[in-house]
Amino acid sequence: RRLRFVAVLRWLYNAHERAEGIAEAKDFYSDAIHAIDPEELYSDLRRFKAANRAERATTFFICAHPFLFSPDTKRNLLQIESQVEMIRAATATGVHYDAEQRTYSFQPFFVLAIDREHMLRQTLQKIESASPEDLRKQLKVVFKGEDGVDAGGVTKEFFQLLAVQLFDINTGMWSTRVGGDEQVTWFNSDCSWNEDGYYLVGILVGLALYNGVLLDVHFPSAVYRKLMALPLALEDMVDKEVRSGLQQLLDYDGDDVEDIFCLTFEVMWMEMGNQRKLELKPGEADIPVTSDNREEYVMLYVRWLLVESVRAQYDAFERGFMRVMDSSSLDLLTPGELELLVVGTPDLDFSALMSNTTYEGYTEESEVVQNFWRFVKGASRDTQIKLLKFATGSTRAPIGGLGKLPFKIQRAGPDSMHLPTSHTCFNTLLLPDYDSYDKLVDRVSHAVVECEGFGLQ
Repeated sequence: RRLRFVAVLRWLYNAHERAEGIAEAKDFYSDAIHAIDPEELYSDLRRFKAANRAERATTFFICAHPFLFSPDTKRNLLQIESQVEMIRAATATGVHYDAEQRTYSFQPFFVLAIDREHMLRQTLQKIESASPEDLRKQLKVVFKGEDGVDAGGVTKEFFQLLAVQLFDINTGMWSTRVGGDEQVTWFNSDCSWNEDGYYLVGILVGLALYNGVLLDVHFPSAVYRKLMALPLALEDMVDKEVRSGLQQLLDYDGDDVEDIFCLTFEVMWMEMGNQRKLELKPGEADIPVTSDNREEYVMLYVRWLLVESVRAQYDAFERGFMRVMDSSSLDLLTPGELELLVVGTPDLDFSALMSNTTYEGYTEESEVVQNFWRFVKGASRDTQIKLLKFATGSTRAPIGGLGKLPFKIQRAGPDSMHLPTSHTCFNTLLLPDYDSYDKLVDRVSHAVVECEGFGLQ
């Protein structure tokens, strides 16, 4: 009976995916499933993954129907799965018994001890030499010469700084495209010399996701669809102008497509200063695009641009990503949910953060707290983002927005000229009891500009 009921819901969900306006994905989220203990859900997931085809056809598994799960529920489930895998990986490399002390020991962490000045080079060297089991342990970052202890905050800062270098356009590995309202990062099809680089970037993106750290990377939706092995279409095009041009071709209702658009089944582009050509249909480069074959032309053009032209670069990236994430249950997610887990949401509602904030040594009525939120609400978008990074180590909100982010403001002594500090691993802002609004603005503004580094001065 349950199987039949869920089958009807799935039919409706599939109809929703095919046609806009029927319903929204959130209309299918089950409050009852959200209320289930995450460990119980994980047990169901393990049974489902171990079941054969016959068992899956005759047994009701909750995790066989992820469209009923909210993004929050999926995130919590995948976090438990990662934690279990981290324990397995930690013990897989050996448990050592000290007969004299009568204790067992093992190495639970994959430790990256690096210099800030050589962060990218040293990180890539250590990642390249790491075993698959090491990569699936919990990551712990140590900046040599600094006193910060990594309870999560140093790792968050590490990925923030690393992303700037990994996705720097000057490396030659990436190109930027205008994909919508912002620029997106895409694979540089001209970069045919650095497959190892893409492989290592894929590993690092996988490590960030596996360890629950948000990355400041601007991939288009096509990357997440490709990681989920889903087909690509015109709406996934990474270049807004190209997408618009192809859509105009499809929408044109005249019978003179060949004369107006003057296209053939051949594409041309510049590579390393030289013009190159490719036949979208081998041996048929001179065939004109007409109203009869334009859909085929668009399909082949999209496939060439999103798949064939960057195949080597993307395949290396995916291999690296899956080296870390291969056994994770990513098939529970939609591409949009995977993107939220990787980069979070850029929608920053600081009123929601204020409502979710707890206090230690202060109350929400304390004058300095009132002044702080007055400053936040009146600050520029750039300052708000820097403040969020200063206090939490990330510039984005998790799934569900800032209202889902545990945040604490803790009293850091009486009025003084000291700058506020933070425990990013615990999303805690340590705020002195400044005696005026102007002093708070001055001290907090200085702190968020100079927030890089965990050294204790």
